Amino acid sequence: MRVVGLDVGERRIGIAVSDATGTLARPLGVLRPSGLDGDALDLVSQEIARLAIEEDGVGAIVIGLPRRLDGSPTDMTPRVEQFARRLGTKTALPITFQDERLSSREAESRLALRDKDWRSRKARLDAAAAAIILQDYLDGRA
Repeated sequence: MRVVGLDVGERRIGIAVSDATGTLARPLGVLRPSGLDGDALDLVSQEIARLAIEEDGVGAIVIGLPRRLDGSPTDMTPRVEQFARRLGTKTALPITFQDERLSSREAESRLALRDKDWRSRKARLDAAAAAIILQDYLDGRA
């Protein structure tokens, strides 16, 4: 079963998915909700449901939890936790948090190596960050 990774933000939600063995994460795409209190929950639920009916299915969800470098919560931390609780009411899948510190910077660095156009990188940044969050989770389980 695959694992879905989410990098949750107010304007963009990056989505990544693992392979069936739970070894490798890859970026899948970016959802652009009207806000976390708007249609974000429906968009994410629909995407997870779509992935769940595919051949390899989905066994779990990993959500990046925002933290400051010192480990303390950011203003976004309680919003992401609330989103995860609401998502939990829409799906029976287990939801786990993964520290997302510096994931966006790492994603930007990796994308910059292959793509010099910052607009192109920005469009893929959140999905790449979701893949890094998910890969960190997968590596931690191994």
